[in-house]
This record gives sequence, C-alpha cells and structure tokens, in this order.
Amino acid sequence: MMKIAVICANGKAGRLIVREALDRGLDVTAVVRGENRSAAGKAIVKDLFDLTAADLEGFDAVVDAFGAWTADTIPQIPQAAAHLCGALSGTGTRLLVVGGAGSLYVDPGHTRTVADGPDFPEAFKPLAAAHDQALRQLRTRDDVRWTYISPAGDFQAEGERTGAYLLGGEELTLDSRGESVISYADYAIAVVDEITGGHHIRERISVVRR
Repeated sequence: MMKIAVICANGKAGRLIVREALDRGLDVTAVVRGENRSAAGKAIVKDLFDLTAADLEGFDAVVDAFGAWTADTIPQIPQAAAHLCGALSGTGTRLLVVGGAGSLYVDPGHTRTVADGPDFPEAFKPLAAAHDQALRQLRTRDDVRWTYISPAGDFQAEGERTGAYLLGGEELTLDSRGESVISYADYAIAVVDEITGGHHIRERISVVRR
C-alpha cells in the first residue's frame, strides 16, 4: 500500500486529495498545523516550515497543497516548495506540487504565458508570479523527484466531480467546450492518478475538464 502525506490537508484542495487517495486505498497522513479536519485517520500536527526530513521519511509521495491568498502569505508559496525540496533532497519520495495556471504557455515557442495576457486580472498577478517562482525553483532541482501540476485557468473549488479530465503539459489546454475549467474534485483525481501511475518526474503537467 502506497503511503502519502498531504500537506495543508485542511485546505479545500488538500481535503479533496486526501478523500480521493483514501477512496483508492492509499495510506494517507494529513499534515496540519492544528486540528485535523480532513478524512485522514493519521496526522502530523506541525507547521509546514517546521517539517524535517525525518518527518517525511518513509512516504512514497508528499503532496504540497499549500495555498496563500494575502499579500503577506503569497511569497510563502515558493518558500514552501523550497523547504520541502530541502527535506526530500536525495530521497526516493515524490513531491507533487499543487500549482497555478498563470505560468502555462499560450504559444508554441513558450515565450508568453497566461499571466502575460492583457485580460489577466491585475489582482491575481502576485499569486501567479509566486506560483511561477516555485516552478522555476523546481526546474533547478535534479535531487528531488518533483512533479508540478497546474490546474485549468478557472479552478473551481465547488465544481462538480465529473470523474474525467484531460492531461496536458506546458501549454494551456482547452476542454471540449473551448474553455479552461477544472473542479478541485477532478483535480484531486488527477493528483492521485499521478501518484499511483504517473511517471512525470521533474515535469510540469496540467489538467483540464474533459
């Protein structure tokens, strides 16, 4: 049985990833700062930035579901990824990072991103930049078995679980309706699929509604 740890398991994405993994028969440990509100029966109660290599030893995969929305906390997105890379350096444990869509490319030459577009909301640019910085840092790490998973542009926390998605790569992929949409629930399916059967080591992948 695969053993996984979901960091920030109390968050909206974290809780759904925990639930999906449990439903697939995985051995799941929630990593939370306070009371465990996820469905996981086991928990490590510790701040992400206090986690050590010993805390994460023995897991097949660690999911970084850290989220931030305020000016004070957004810079912690790349800091969280860097800290976890330090803890997992040189191990066989996979690190799967819940990423952003702003860094997805919109041209074949990979010179323009979603966040570069004229219609990209100004308010979301700091968040997109932080996620992009985390990805850029990961790309420099050949000592960690990381996978960065970008959601679609419209990442719907309360969206329905359809049970299906399209797997993309570095470029923005549109669904059958010509839209870039994914629910948190379908995104969780993609994360667990990557944990159990994916081979995208040191790659960025992306997911969109089918």
